[in-house]
Order: sequence, then structure tokens, then C-alpha cells
Amino acid sequence: MDETTNPLGVYLRARRELVSPQQAGIPAVGVRRVPGLRREEVAMLAGISADYYLRLERGRDQHPSAQVLMSIARVLNLDEDHRAHLLSLVADAPVRRRPPQPKETVPPGVLTLLASLVQPAFVEGRYFDVLASNDLAKALSPNLAVGGNQLRDMFLDQAEQALHPDWEDLTECFIANLRQAVGTDVDDPRFIELTGSLSLASPRFRQLWARHEVRGQRGTLIRFDHPQVGELVLNRERLSIGGAEHLQLVVLHADPGSADAEKLGLLASATLPTRADRDKVARARS
Repeated sequence: MDETTNPLGVYLRARRELVSPQQAGIPAVGVRRVPGLRREEVAMLAGISADYYLRLERGRDQHPSAQVLMSIARVLNLDEDHRAHLLSLVADAPVRRRPPQPKETVPPGVLTLLASLVQPAFVEGRYFDVLASNDLAKALSPNLAVGGNQLRDMFLDQAEQALHPDWEDLTECFIANLRQAVGTDVDDPRFIELTGSLSLASPRFRQLWARHEVRGQRGTLIRFDHPQVGELVLNRERLSIGGAEHLQLVVLHADPGSADAEKLGLLASATLPTRADRDKVARARS
């Protein structure tokens, strides 16, 4: 099955393989040659015929009713994000190939705001490209410089992986966020290039991508093991940028008065220019 021509079937099969008979409340009888539930078991539990469910997975019927989809979603233990994604795969209007997307550009006002923030902050694009960042963000991770890609670095850069004690949880989060952000727009060239190269280079990426997890982006805690200040726990907030589709301002901040705030302050002081640096800049401007 091809995700670009039969997204519904690919998604149903991926999610079906993640549900065990025990989770579905049925006995695991006989030799099971595939992981998860069999097609006929999903059909039985959803109250539809096995033949009809087979047509759905094979792409022969791409317009099931919402009632049928919700019954299948219940059997597959789909949460709200996954149910919304499932429904999006069978919209009445056919998915049309979009024209080339314009270059992602950070508005000047956001660049000014970014430079004024005392917290680590950066602007990311739809596919986690770093489009702008302040000095403290780069002090937190050198990969948060303009031109970096968080997804690629998280899966392929060992130094970036060492920075994150919760690397496995983070990779799951990134993949689920990407699935949610892309939706049915899987023919976007940038998306194809990024996921294709990561699928070839990273077994972890291939494993997670095949699960078809979907999750919206929300504020969360993120833990660092920083080579200069040690363990650091920060709040990560993603803020949509008005008038710039898919762009988000990401701000990392510590709880006031915490040890993490102290460590972040130490890291910030290390990024400040020395007096010699300031004198050099002043001479260059005079």
C-alpha cells in the first residue's frame, strides 16, 4: 500500500498492528502470523463485515461513513488526535497536489522580539527547520543555529542525542507532531526529502514512522544534560506566529527561583560579550 494513494488503508493497518487481542478484550487463539489484530477481528469488534473492512484497507472504498470510522477508532483505541487524523483521511474533497510552497520567512518584528528575549528562543518551520534563534538558544544546543533541522539532528547527531536524557520520548513526540502537522499533504517535496532520508539513515525513525502516531503540539517539560551546567529542566512553549503559516516561536523557560533558573542564568552569562569584545565592536563602529 502507498501512503500517497491509499492513506486510509495504510493508517488502518499500522494502527491495527499496534493493538493486541488482550487489549481488544478477545482471546488470542491460533498461530498469529501478523502483529496486533487480524482484519476480521477488527471488523467483528466494529460491527461491520470482514469483506467491507478489507475493502477499506485495500483502498477500494475510501469514503466510509463517520459512524463506521468511529466504530473502528474505538476498536483501535484511538484518542482524540488520532480520531481527527483518521477523519481527515476520508474528506469528501479529493486531496489536490499543492503548488510549490513559498520560502518560510520570519517576519522582521519577530526577529526583533527574538533578539530581546532573555530566554532561549527560536523560530521553527513546518518541518522543524530552525529559521532564526537567539544566542542563548544556541548556547543550549549548537544545533539550534539557523539552517539546522531539529528532526534530523535528533535522529542522526550523537551529540544532540546525548543532550537529551529522554531522547526516546522526544523522538516519539517529534514524529507524532510531524504526522499531525502534515496531515494528508504527504506529496510536499520537503516532506518527501526529509522523511525519505531519515528512513534510510535511522532505524529508530523507521520504527516510529511506521506506527502512525499523531499528536498535537503542546507545552511540555524538556530535560537537558548540558555539558556546562549539568541537568536542566525547562518548560517548552510553542507559539503560533500570526500571518506566517506553519511558523512557530519556541521559548524555553525555567520556573522562577528554581535551580534550573540559576543554571540558565549561568549559561546566559557565558553568552554575554566580554568588555574586550564590546570595545572591539565600538572601535569598528567609530
